[in-house]
Amino acid sequence: MAYRYIIYEKMQGLGKVRINRPEKLNALNPDVYEELESVFIDCEKEPEIKVILIIGDEKAFAAGADIDAMSKGDVILAYQLTNQSQRVQERLADMPKPTIAAISGYALGGGLELALCCDFRIGADNVLLGVPEINLGIIPGGGGTQRLPRLIGLSRAAELIFLGEPIKAEQAEKWGLLNRVVPLNELELESKKLAQKLMKKSPVALRAAKNAMHTGLNVGLKEGLKIEQDIFCMLFGTSDQKEGMAAFLEKRKPTFTGR
Repeated sequence: MAYRYIIYEKMQGLGKVRINRPEKLNALNPDVYEELESVFIDCEKEPEIKVILIIGDEKAFAAGADIDAMSKGDVILAYQLTNQSQRVQERLADMPKPTIAAISGYALGGGLELALCCDFRIGADNVLLGVPEINLGIIPGGGGTQRLPRLIGLSRAAELIFLGEPIKAEQAEKWGLLNRVVPLNELELESKKLAQKLMKKSPVALRAAKNAMHTGLNVGLKEGLKIEQDIFCMLFGTSDQKEGMAAFLEKRKPTFTGR
């Protein structure tokens, strides 16, 4: 597939996905979501890709949805837009490989919701994060009312959603919305360093850990503990478990194969 709004690169185990609609501050519309979905499908099925990095440009990761199109819509269009955005975001959230959002500039509305689907969020020191939909007479429709409270708590999520005011890097890091903040000119480098660390871990164990965490969030503690136990025990049937423990005992670095 030829991409108009996405620059997709595969490099040494990394699937780098750059949103490329600078004239609209990388605003998300149905065409962008269609291309993102295609890229995410490829990232998931390509065995050489170990980690996925999503990035924008210096001015914007993604400055929300395209309001021009939404302003002329009705209830049917709203369902069409949210069905597509939620389908794409769920594919990213359920990605069995680690995902990193490298965020600079604006990450608002749908842009922030996309970043919330990633396992890690690294922010540049110029970020502005928020869900301003309340100022348009609507609410977040791509997971903001669900993922934000789960990540940062109900009261802080209410502050973002009810007021519709963006927050800067320092506050976002303090609230746990960002894993860390780095200088703008180091954002991509630091994100790639994190990706390199992840690539050295067992792919099968990373996939299992992500599955246990995400599944456990949707059940009670006792059921979640049983899920963790089952996944923990099943990993003892993998080659990576044998290699990891042998390397530890032999005082060497493990070489994982994902099997």
